[in-house]
Amino acid sequence: MNEFFTSHPFWYVIGFIGQALFSSRFLVQWWATERQRRVVIPVAFWYFSLLGGAVLLLYAWHQRDPVFAIGQAAGLLVYGRNLTWALRHREPAAP
Repeated sequence: MNEFFTSHPFWYVIGFIGQALFSSRFLVQWWATERQRRVVIPVAFWYFSLLGGAVLLLYAWHQRDPVFAIGQAAGLLVYGRNLTWALRHREPAAP
């Protein structure tokens, strides 16, 4: 079982999942902007940023890539803070 978690195919899947989550945030933002006909950054953008960044940090850690890991870790601080702000200052839903 331990060999499974250290194999390259497993970690490539983890890396691609992280990249897909991270990239999805742009689709969410684009879709929200198109719907409202103004630039919008929905809360889901920050969730995808945080989840994708965390998975990519895990992947970078496994790859022992300090440059990639530091970049992702720094981003997680920003995404977490922005998500906190977004949730704290959320507008009430329209009836």
